[in-house]
Amino acid sequence: MSFLDSNFLLSTPLAQQLYHEVAASQGIIDYHCHLPPKDVAENRQFANLHEIWLEGDHYKWRALRANGIDEKYITGNASPWEKFQAWAATVPYTLRNPLYHWTHLELQRYFGIDTLLDESSAKKIWDEANEKLKSEELSARGILKKMKVEVVCTTDDPADDLEYHRIIAANKIGTKILPTFRPDKAFGVANPAAFKAWCQKLGKTANTDTATFSGFIDAIKKRHDTFHAMGGRLSDHGLDRCFAADCTDAHAKAIFEKAFNGAIPSVEEQEQFGSYMMLYFGHLDAEKGWTKQLHLGPIRNTNTRLLKTVGADAGCDSIGDFPQAKTLAWYLGRLSEENALPKTIIYNVNPSDNYVFSTMIGNFQDGTVPGKLQHGSGWWFLDQEEGMRWQINSLSNQGLLSRFVGMLTDSRSFLSYPRHEYFRRILCDMLGQDVATGRLPDRPEYLRRLVADICHDNAAKYFGF
Repeated sequence: MSFLDSNFLLSTPLAQQLYHEVAASQGIIDYHCHLPPKDVAENRQFANLHEIWLEGDHYKWRALRANGIDEKYITGNASPWEKFQAWAATVPYTLRNPLYHWTHLELQRYFGIDTLLDESSAKKIWDEANEKLKSEELSARGILKKMKVEVVCTTDDPADDLEYHRIIAANKIGTKILPTFRPDKAFGVANPAAFKAWCQKLGKTANTDTATFSGFIDAIKKRHDTFHAMGGRLSDHGLDRCFAADCTDAHAKAIFEKAFNGAIPSVEEQEQFGSYMMLYFGHLDAEKGWTKQLHLGPIRNTNTRLLKTVGADAGCDSIGDFPQAKTLAWYLGRLSEENALPKTIIYNVNPSDNYVFSTMIGNFQDGTVPGKLQHGSGWWFLDQEEGMRWQINSLSNQGLLSRFVGMLTDSRSFLSYPRHEYFRRILCDMLGQDVATGRLPDRPEYLRRLVADICHDNAAKYFGF
């Protein structure tokens, strides 16, 4: 078998059949990503490979630093060509890192380039790819069409005015671009100055006075309503773990006023306010039939030197080892008691939590929606082959893989859509191996349906786009 040939990752004839005849043709529902709506609204035409490939990719930044590349050639003031050169020189050192696969899949799928990237091929690939980037097919919208992307759910702050989403909606570009409600700054009372500034921005966007707790709550609901009117059907929360503390309306009001007026609430009060707000967000989602996403477990911005010089999202995050089970059970249990548990997808970044999450979702399935609670796909440090296989096996052993809503990109890059192909090949390979070893029956109608559902159809039904 040759590197990245048509049967890449497909180790049995049945796996090859399932992928080529079923999985490969499915459209993409990218229900969680970080693509900038501005790029789609303006149909950005990328000037060169650095802009579209390296500009904001902290996966590559981490590899460059590990290879001893100076920050000047990563996030510094080196030219785009010099930064690409540094990446090309690093690629041969990424053997067995998923970046090696992704790099060459992306060169093949977008640019038709089969040449291995290294220092000797860098200039030729740079020139060839940059020439192709001038085409409409590789504009922001062109890429979505080329990759058969049906739906993109971006990640948006409630204080965002959604201007670019309005522009996109007015243009009817073919791919649905929908906002996702990400209100993490709403419980940022640990930093009173930043919290107050965000509240004021939220108030301006919602045309509501947020200097009072009631106004703050009202503004959040108004923005949630606006997201819904714009087609948004998902919320998202990035937490180290769920909050889990009782908090009355009066106490939440007192904590809000304390932070808004410049005092730092105690750690206990921060936990209480976070719990109060997360329960409120759960009610909002449940009332509208939305899906809540919980991204749990990372330690962010650990390198304070780079945080100060480069900023957040610089590739200095890691897997955290926070205890998850009790707080997650508390949060889901409270929403369930209050008849306000929405469809929920829970993602773990720590592989040790795979079975915690796969078993936890089974505790709160209620028979109203197939797969109402989901163990989300391998996320962040786990969105590679081994992590995907672990998540699929954990969900298979403890729940219903057949109801899984499948893969997403969780990416800021328009070149990340081969991640769906990667996942689909891995899924088909696992099923093919199971049949070859007698673990599954050789029933094509079962297997083809399973593949189509996980790759596309389950997500289409679950989210109702």
